[in-house]
Amino acid sequence: AMQALSARHALLGGSPGIRTSPTARSARRVRPVAVAARSDAGPNLPGALSVADLAAPVLKSHGKTVANEIALVSAKSAAVVAKDPAKDPAPTVAGLPVTHVAGGALAAAGAALALKNIFDRPSRAYVSGPEDGGLGTVGEEYDAWTEEGILEYYWGEHIHLGWYSDEDMAKGAGTLLGSNVKNFIEAKFDFVDKMLEWSECPPQPARVLDVGCGIGGTSRHLAKRLGPNSQVQGITLSPNQVKRATELAKEQGVPNASFQVMNALAMDFPDDTFDLVWACESGEHMPDKKKYVEEMVRVLKPGGRLVIATWCQRSTPPAFTEEDLVNLDYLYKEWAHPYFISIEDYASLVEGTTTMRDVDTNDWTRQTIASWRHSIWAGVWDPIPVFSRPNIWYKTLRDIVCLERMRRAFGRGLMQYGMIKGVKVKASR
Repeated sequence: AMQALSARHALLGGSPGIRTSPTARSARRVRPVAVAARSDAGPNLPGALSVADLAAPVLKSHGKTVANEIALVSAKSAAVVAKDPAKDPAPTVAGLPVTHVAGGALAAAGAALALKNIFDRPSRAYVSGPEDGGLGTVGEEYDAWTEEGILEYYWGEHIHLGWYSDEDMAKGAGTLLGSNVKNFIEAKFDFVDKMLEWSECPPQPARVLDVGCGIGGTSRHLAKRLGPNSQVQGITLSPNQVKRATELAKEQGVPNASFQVMNALAMDFPDDTFDLVWACESGEHMPDKKKYVEEMVRVLKPGGRLVIATWCQRSTPPAFTEEDLVNLDYLYKEWAHPYFISIEDYASLVEGTTTMRDVDTNDWTRQTIASWRHSIWAGVWDPIPVFSRPNIWYKTLRDIVCLERMRRAFGRGLMQYGMIKGVKVKASR
């Protein structure tokens, strides 16, 4: 097993809510990829991968035609450099003919521009939901991510942003040189603790629902924090996530956390079932935000608490500029988001159910924004899992571009990190 170089926060038994100090990150599953050997490769040499091989989508949602586009760019660039020089003697630069130098520069510039155009075009748009049959776009995407293993390797058991205090950021947390000021995965545990505190949840809610649980990191952490008298139920559209979440619960000895495949827009639970309904970064993928909120409120008991953490676009007015709209379109379509709404819109949806009171909101952009680049630097300092698998290089570059564009969108106020909570006052009809 590959040993990671960075520290990982681990929850290890003991009393509920007690966390151990970060220790060496345990090995994570990074699936091997077979590479076909070149016919002329030596017995100890791996086969060479072509540009098209490197660009081939590792997940089926990562574009159908991009590999051909990149291969075409490479071929055109090579053609410029490979043109025969003039027969007459030509001036040189550092021993190379000027025509070669100029041609190489033009080829590089052309290739860079073409690649930029490719990376600027989103490739993973939301297409369909589970109501259309099958897993839908989101379920398929997370099934593939879970199977691949890279997301779990770098992001750990929590597929959401982390929490950074002002003191953390003053010390450079989340920057390239300050990447180890605060452990990337530790920040996610801190986020869950801060979200639980902000929710004003009672000490030991009997039943907790985690809507969009991923591979169950938050569900298991809540189950440990809240104690054995609290039963935590996680739901997701991804069967692979349910399988992995269940495996980890068994490995960690967390019997009061369970997981199942379920559509959050049409839950099977009866009305008034849960004491706490928790939704962390799942609203982004919901094609019907109103139904999303209504279903969570429906299954919440009277007196129970709802808490939502989600990426939001800013409210209007002022109207979005043309640049804003271009950026939002990219952010919608690169990571399978149907659309975003504002923090104020979420609050209106919660209040619109007519069964909720004490609805409150907050913007946690300042406390979470460091996560975007921190996730990139985590890979820079521990690159072997990516470098050792050439077939995911292109996908990884796409994700880096999207992470940086997310960081800039939050930094300039186009996006906000929305927190919404409320208390249910009467039973669902």
